[in-house]
Amino acid sequence: MATETKLPVTKTSAAPATGEAWQPFQALRNEIDQIFDDFGNGFWKRPFRSLARLERDLSRNFNAPAVDIAESEKAYEITAELPGLDEKNIDVKLVNGGLTIRGEKKEETEEKKKDYYVSERRYGSFERYFALPEGVNADKIEATFKNGVLKVVLPKTEEAQKPAKTIDVKAA
Repeated sequence: MATETKLPVTKTSAAPATGEAWQPFQALRNEIDQIFDDFGNGFWKRPFRSLARLERDLSRNFNAPAVDIAESEKAYEITAELPGLDEKNIDVKLVNGGLTIRGEKKEETEEKKKDYYVSERRYGSFERYFALPEGVNADKIEATFKNGVLKVVLPKTEEAQKPAKTIDVKAA
């Protein structure tokens, strides 16, 4: 049975590397616009250069894992499925009012038989940035990793846990 591992959540004051929200469709649109621009400027001389750049950029943007974000009365929870990663390859940081999750996977396989040889290498990294809502107790954030699933718990402050106060509206 796999054990649950607690990951450190480090605090840094530097700005996050990405800083912006992940926008895969904007990157796709930019690359398609570039392909159409190249089409009129010698696309037929080098047709695969533009397509290779599009594939490279799309694979870089779509490597980031999808996450589930849930809110309960006492905390927010971010859950990310990270199959094939170990806790040593995951980095969780609190930076300038936001949470950054980074990971890197390196995989190498080699198979030698009498009449063939196969060697494959796969490398990939991702980074996701989440702006934290007000009312998160940054000193009590915890991250755990179990069976390829990262769970980050962002507890709310006592003030944020209080129910909303209803104010009666009176006719003037």
